[in-house]
Amino acid sequence: MSTTVTEELKTETKLNQLEQLKKFTKVVADTADFESIKDFKPQDATTNPSLVYAATQKPEYAHLVDEVLADRKKSGLSGQAQIEDICDHLLVQFGCDILQIVPGRVSTETDARLSYDVEGSINKARRLIQLYEERKIPQERVLIKIASTWEGLNAAEQLQKEGIRCNLTLMFSLPQAVRAAEAKVQLISPFVGRIYDWYKKEYKRDYTGPEDPGVQSVKEIYTYYKKFDIPTEIMGASFRNIGQIRELAGCDCLTISPELMKELSESIEPLERKLDPEKSKSAKIDKLELDEKKFRWLLNENAMAYEKTGEGIRKFAADVVKLEKFVASKLK
Repeated sequence: MSTTVTEELKTETKLNQLEQLKKFTKVVADTADFESIKDFKPQDATTNPSLVYAATQKPEYAHLVDEVLADRKKSGLSGQAQIEDICDHLLVQFGCDILQIVPGRVSTETDARLSYDVEGSINKARRLIQLYEERKIPQERVLIKIASTWEGLNAAEQLQKEGIRCNLTLMFSLPQAVRAAEAKVQLISPFVGRIYDWYKKEYKRDYTGPEDPGVQSVKEIYTYYKKFDIPTEIMGASFRNIGQIRELAGCDCLTISPELMKELSESIEPLERKLDPEKSKSAKIDKLELDEKKFRWLLNENAMAYEKTGEGIRKFAADVVKLEKFVASKLK
């Protein structure tokens, strides 16, 4: 073996698991904490009102809130309209600052209370993109997060036609993923950890490795997409442990919390690629044909997906209200 090859192998084995993962998966930071993003150098980042609210409670981000408030107090708006306006500007301000750190994209969430409102979701997405454009951020660097309801998917389909790229969040089943593919959305976020939580609670047992139901759900979607050459990106989300991340090594993207990125960065054990598009080509699966009635029925038949979608929307909506109350308290 030549000296050069030996040196390359030595270098390879010294890579920590986060660095190894980046070789075949786009790593996305699941945080609004700028320092964490700088530490782990992800490609993209994803935020939501909960993460932004958590960040606003830290002293180092107080100036962002103050700057947005000072600017938007002159908007001429009042009451709820003013609060919503400030929240939109706050989400976009965090997104813009994150985009100064990551080379890729940031995901910004629409209001979860619009999850069953097609026009409302479309208007909110257009508004957020307009605010980014006013700050000279090109559309292709922003993904708009929308819940994977029938209405959310229809809104995303229209937005994609307008050139507004969407990230379909709160995804728990293949029918949701198939409809997202039909809508030609840019990216989907199947929720690994919340699926795992449901099965663990329902069947009163733990799951590890490839038997983890959350891992299996993403693998099913990944296999379907690669088998039928669907270009929509798959981004595993909501991880509970690094075992779930390791099982999905090779997925298009994975959005990972700073805590789990730190854990991955502290291990130099070899990381095996588990998902491979070529292997999916030979899978024996049929194409799923969907209309609204079939979509709603299949989602209803999947107790976990039905319950977790509704629960997720309620939690995200509560986070929006929390952020609005915080803004309202600052206005007094």
